[in-house]
Amino acid sequence: MMRLFAISMSALMLLQSFHVTVSDLVQLDELLEHAQYHRQQFGDNFFVFLSKHYGSEKEEHSREHQEEQPQHEQLPFQQLAHLSGAHTFILRKPAFEFGWLPESPAQKPNFHYIPLRSTPFQSGVFQPPRQA
Repeated sequence: MMRLFAISMSALMLLQSFHVTVSDLVQLDELLEHAQYHRQQFGDNFFVFLSKHYGSEKEEHSREHQEEQPQHEQLPFQQLAHLSGAHTFILRKPAFEFGWLPESPAQKPNFHYIPLRSTPFQSGVFQPPRQA
């Protein structure tokens, strides 16, 4: 069962990468019917039909055959691919300094160690570092 699920999800991702949707798969019968119409009316084979509707002859065919426009709108794979982009912004330190801002005084390090409990090792190697 897990393999079937993994295979179906992989197939779905593959189809989505080619921008194939479920509505395109449902409209495949309309593609075949329109190809049959072109074979009967114009004598086109399937590759010429694909060229007229999806390839280099698409604009010319749509100009010459306006009466087929409702059928052309029902064909699958007509949607445009949606692309997304990522933008990166890099903020850099400005090249100028604000002259009206006061300079910050040199700060002393704010570090002070207070032992929480007394230990048998009050002096020697086992003491934490001390500020000089």
